[in-house]
Amino acid sequence: MTKEDLLPESMSKEYPLLEVVQPIGTFFVSVIDAETLIQITEVRHRSEHQDSVQRDLSKKRVKDISQYCSDPDATFPTSIVVSLDLNGAYKLNFEDKKISINTNGKIGEIIDGQHRINGIKQSGMASNFSLPVVLMLDLDAYQKAYVFSIINSKQTSVPSSLIYDLFALSDNRSPFKTCHEITRGLNRAENSPFYNRLKMLGKKEDGQNLATISQGTFVKYLLELISRDPEQDTRDIKRNIDLDHDNKCSLRFLFIREKDDVIMKIILNIFSAVQSAFSKEWEDPKSSILSKPIGIGAILKLANEVLIPLGLAEGKLTKEFFDKYFINIKTNFDKEGHRVSSENYGSNEQARVQLFRKMNENIFEKENPS
Repeated sequence: MTKEDLLPESMSKEYPLLEVVQPIGTFFVSVIDAETLIQITEVRHRSEHQDSVQRDLSKKRVKDISQYCSDPDATFPTSIVVSLDLNGAYKLNFEDKKISINTNGKIGEIIDGQHRINGIKQSGMASNFSLPVVLMLDLDAYQKAYVFSIINSKQTSVPSSLIYDLFALSDNRSPFKTCHEITRGLNRAENSPFYNRLKMLGKKEDGQNLATISQGTFVKYLLELISRDPEQDTRDIKRNIDLDHDNKCSLRFLFIREKDDVIMKIILNIFSAVQSAFSKEWEDPKSSILSKPIGIGAILKLANEVLIPLGLAEGKLTKEFFDKYFINIKTNFDKEGHRVSSENYGSNEQARVQLFRKMNENIFEKENPS
């Protein structure tokens, strides 16, 4: 059977073809609609085929991409990389700079982009997307592995602090943008316990000797107070869908009402109370982790799950309201000789939860043992 036999005209589609010459050799770039690309490519996982390079599919990544497809600004600008099988259901026309594809056959396997392809497929919105595609001719097992490893080893992850900072450029409202603006405001306000103490863009600047937590980490913990799914909230806001209330996020109702200034004031009150009660620890990050990520994360967890709900019940979220609880925590800690230090706590999420529980056990005044 010849390639012409594989390409009956009624099942054939044509796509543009651009030649790219690089040291590795010649390959091609095209643009193919996602519906067709899903149909004509396959993924061969290394767990099933020894000469394949693809990792097993991550269901979570596929789900995340599937949900992202509903974003009004959804985009996939990076290329899907496909290794064309020598006897695949395609025909290259170099003169006309086109590739003809039999949509009932397979042209090759995906080397990079399996999660994007599966996520788009799962979303049911493939018709909304055309995708840039790199087509590489009949790679052997080593060449596939080489291309895969180069793509995935040379990528540098973008610091979360920079990602959150870029949300400030958006015209659209989102949990990310709100938390970024609050974080930046806390770092700039001279009456803030965080004045010049947050590492904006993730890097410590000159004169920031007491900066112990990055903007990205602070935003991550702050987000818990307003959203359990900030990406979905961002998409819903763009689509003018009303956000649901959620009692697990104690300040979400203020975010929904667009009261970001009130959220910032409450956060300022909380940490001003912490600074007053733990003045020595707050100013000495070398001996105490209170103003480091584990401490900040534990305080915001305590605020979200315990203190803010108590304050809302009483109609008080002032500094004076939070003062009494953090003074109780400090007093009780001192009575038992407990130090919020790296010696007593690690540096992972488990340590954060451990410190949160320890604080929660001590928010009320305890009687002296007789």
